[in-house]
Amino acid sequence: MLDFATQVDLEIAKLTLSEPLMSGKLVRVVGLTLEAKGIVAPLGAHCRVENIDMGSFVDAEVVGFNDDTLYLMPFSEPNGIGPGARVWVVSKHAKASLGEAMLGRVIDGLGQPLDGAGPIAYSEQLGLEGLAINPMERGSITKTLDTGIKAINTCLTLGQGQRIGLVAGSGVGKSVLLGMLTRNTAADVVIIGLIGERGREVQEFIHNTLGEDGLAKAVVIAAPANISPVLRLKATYLTHLVAEYFRDRGKNVLMLCDSLTRVAHAQREIGLAIGEPPTAKGYPPSVFAMLPRLIERAGVGRHGHGSITAVYTVLAEGDDRSDPIVDIARASLDGQVLLSRALADAAHYPAIDLAGSISRVMPMLVPPEVLKAANRFRRLWSLYQQNEDLIQVGAYERGTNPDLDEAIKLRPSMEDLLRQMSDVSVPIYESQAAILRITAQVKN
Repeated sequence: MLDFATQVDLEIAKLTLSEPLMSGKLVRVVGLTLEAKGIVAPLGAHCRVENIDMGSFVDAEVVGFNDDTLYLMPFSEPNGIGPGARVWVVSKHAKASLGEAMLGRVIDGLGQPLDGAGPIAYSEQLGLEGLAINPMERGSITKTLDTGIKAINTCLTLGQGQRIGLVAGSGVGKSVLLGMLTRNTAADVVIIGLIGERGREVQEFIHNTLGEDGLAKAVVIAAPANISPVLRLKATYLTHLVAEYFRDRGKNVLMLCDSLTRVAHAQREIGLAIGEPPTAKGYPPSVFAMLPRLIERAGVGRHGHGSITAVYTVLAEGDDRSDPIVDIARASLDGQVLLSRALADAAHYPAIDLAGSISRVMPMLVPPEVLKAANRFRRLWSLYQQNEDLIQVGAYERGTNPDLDEAIKLRPSMEDLLRQMSDVSVPIYESQAAILRITAQVKN
């Protein structure tokens, strides 16, 4: 039996002293920007603002400062916040909880479960920004990635650890193609970031696209358009951090981020709110600094240990391919898959525009004969597309262009290769065998 003194010592040992709270007061609110004085905190610090009813709080993040004034962006609507409200620092560094228990779960940008399946048993904490990999230590892309999609496997072959953009306007089958990649691509773990999209798409994606089996090896991070831009950015960083977590454990990870454009919109909201100057289409300079830094977090791990194959959807607003976000994605990624509205209108799915699509690592991954066949196939398909109107009205005379004659002859076979039902998966070896058979009929 313990004596009183021993019992007191044991109870004292259980006590831990928390860091002293640094507090200030709220002096100004403009839109969603809160200004506080009397408090010092670094960028990214998690703060809490006292509500006037003294019983609730609003969480916020430090997004900027000017002299002794901190700029905060709240996680939710700042209802009930009044002048002189107390502000204090909860955490100086943006961290996230991680663990194997995340698999099969749906969470928000703060790591809180959204699926009603109870709390998640996290095992460790890491900084949201992750750790940059020395380019000289990063492994090379040497293994082919089987996507199960014939058009991609043959003409746009991807590799494990590649970063690819899925560029499309609205309503041309972007979500359907993303679902096909999710179901068909061979990967140990799938990380899905639904950033700034419609809230209803979360359930649809989980139930209709992933299914029970797909969700078992996936982590879904959801941050719909109606939440704070700060939480949308946090969800984006968390998506990449979770992918890095599994990559560093030797896993081949497929990461889907839908969409990179909405991420840019979130950063634009924050940047303009704190006074950054607008540039192209109103985007502040911080957007163009953030996106390449974000994209570089994906890829093959140190010395080939694990990989993150990243698919970023990029919304070409109004089908504008010169959109600044499309431009920076094209420059930063290892290729792009461009979807065509004309093909979508003709019920040609997936509506992949071969002329505007490219995989920069394909020449290093496929045998020379497959690469030659793919190049010949692309040339003939593009030639037919360019002259389709003339052919349809009967203005083209056979014999004028031998290559076009071959394209007309092979059009049914080429179209059959490029079309695919969303619930069908074709292995890469079958796809490559098919394109070799088609081009073997062509007079070189």
